[in-house]
Amino acid sequence: MIKHKNDAVPPEVPASPPEGGEQVPPAGTAGVCPPPAVDYLDQLLRLKAEFENYRKRVDREKPEYVRLGRIAVLGKLLPLYDLLQKAHQEVLAAHNDTPLAKGMDGIFKEFDKLFREEGVIAMDPLNKPFDALQHEVFGTVDREDMPEGAVVDVLQSGFLLQDRVLRTAKVRIARKPKKEDGPATAGK
Repeated sequence: MIKHKNDAVPPEVPASPPEGGEQVPPAGTAGVCPPPAVDYLDQLLRLKAEFENYRKRVDREKPEYVRLGRIAVLGKLLPLYDLLQKAHQEVLAAHNDTPLAKGMDGIFKEFDKLFREEGVIAMDPLNKPFDALQHEVFGTVDREDMPEGAVVDVLQSGFLLQDRVLRTAKVRIARKPKKEDGPATAGK
C-alpha cells in the first residue's frame, strides 16, 4: 500500500491503561463524554410502581366521591319533595278520593322507597329539645305547657343521611312568657 503525505496516521492507543486506573479517551474526542447508559428496566419498574400507587389511591377515594355525589343529588331532590308534599296536602284537603290524590300517593310511595334505599331518614323534631346540629331556629313561641327550648313547630322538615345531617329542620322553639311586674300586679 502506498502512503501519501496528506494521509493522517492514527495515533497509537496504549494497550493498557496508564497508572492510576484512569481511561484515556481516544485522540480526537477530548472533552466529549460518552452518552450515559439508559436503564429502561429501572424506568419501567418505577413507572409501574407509580401507576400502582395511583390505582390504589383512586380505589380508596372512589367511595368518598360516590358518597359526595349521592349527597348532592339527594340534596337537590329535597326542594322538589317539599313542593310535592305541599301540593299533596292541598289535593287531600279538597279532593281526597280522586285519581289525582291516588297518583300523588304513588309518587310519595316512590319517594319513600328511594329514601329508604339511600338511607335518608326524615327528622321528627316536634316536642323534642332543640339541637343546634340538626335544627335551625326561625322564631320562638310563648308557651307555658312546653319546656323552654323545645321544638313546637316544624316549618321545613329536616333529613338525615345515615346519621349525618343532609338538611337541617327549620323550626320554632318554645320560650316561657315573660311575667310583667307592672303597677297593676304590685298592688295585689
